[in-house]
Amino acid sequence: MFSHVMVGADDIAAARTFYDATFKAFGGPEAITDPKGRLIYQHNGGLFIVTKPINGDPACGANGGTIGFRMNPEQADAWHAAGLSAGGTACEDPPGPREGSPYYLAYLRDPSGNKLCALDIIA
Repeated sequence: MFSHVMVGADDIAAARTFYDATFKAFGGPEAITDPKGRLIYQHNGGLFIVTKPINGDPACGANGGTIGFRMNPEQADAWHAAGLSAGGTACEDPPGPREGSPYYLAYLRDPSGNKLCALDIIA
């Protein structure tokens, strides 16, 4: 159903540091930079793109929005640690299984405030 996800960032260099580190932690590639300066990550048939907002307004995280990446618990832990080391911030509960659900989850905010989640179905 989805072809890509795009998020805004005011500081593309900080975004690249964060996303290159987190994508590498689960086996993804470093970014390719297109002629407009956007960061493009291609992995498992999907595209994840980071760009300065086209309208010139400041970038901001979606209020209530979360972008999820599917990975196993070991990858999720590595992704979370890499994100914290590369300028991200922890949010929600620490990485781990969620009581009463079949999910292993890890949450981060990128340097621009976008909320991200690593998810695995463990039950």
